[in-house]
Amino acid sequence: MAEAFVLNAEKRERAGKGAARATRRTGRVPAVIYGDKKDSVMISIEPQELKRFIRTGSFFSHLVEIKDGSDSHRVIARDIQLDPVTDRPLHIDFMRVSKGVRIAVNVPIHYINEEASPGLKIGGVLNVVRHEVELLVSPEEIPEYIEFDLAGVELGDSIHISAVTLPGGATPTITDRDFTIATIAAPSSVKSAGVDEDEVEGEGEGEGEEAAEGEEA
Repeated sequence: MAEAFVLNAEKRERAGKGAARATRRTGRVPAVIYGDKKDSVMISIEPQELKRFIRTGSFFSHLVEIKDGSDSHRVIARDIQLDPVTDRPLHIDFMRVSKGVRIAVNVPIHYINEEASPGLKIGGVLNVVRHEVELLVSPEEIPEYIEFDLAGVELGDSIHISAVTLPGGATPTITDRDFTIATIAAPSSVKSAGVDEDEVEGEGEGEGEEAAEGEEA
């Protein structure tokens, strides 16, 4: 488990599109903290500090501690609005998280030891079906990534989620099947390497959903 990102914030007094635009004109990014049966809190964040964490690639699967003067909020980012031209952050939604609860987060899968896979050695191709998997996990135990060791994997093999060692207490949100995360395909038949099309198309089924609260930028 990685340490929480720490973001410094300032409170905003007003909500709404006009207030959000006014905040952006001052050079800061408007955001809202919601959830945990508490009132929403409007804040603003310094953009360079925010961008530093967004560039890590794990902003949505990483616990964040927001410090607002003497107040502190344990949250996870749930939505970000970006400028369609510049990709500049326009608004962030943060959801409060409490100890003792589990939340759904997408965690990247890293495939290691490709050189030790007999199937890849003879010219096979690693056909990644899922670059990440949604897990139910405690906020304090969110992994930065999970790994699958490709040592011993043969040409034509399909790798299922049951073959992946997950962190203690973490479970996939998809529970009705042992879904495929990757295959070792022959170069000329990557698209027909044994991946169940219904399985891939149903990728989003059974995944956790959050009720979206917060202001519209």
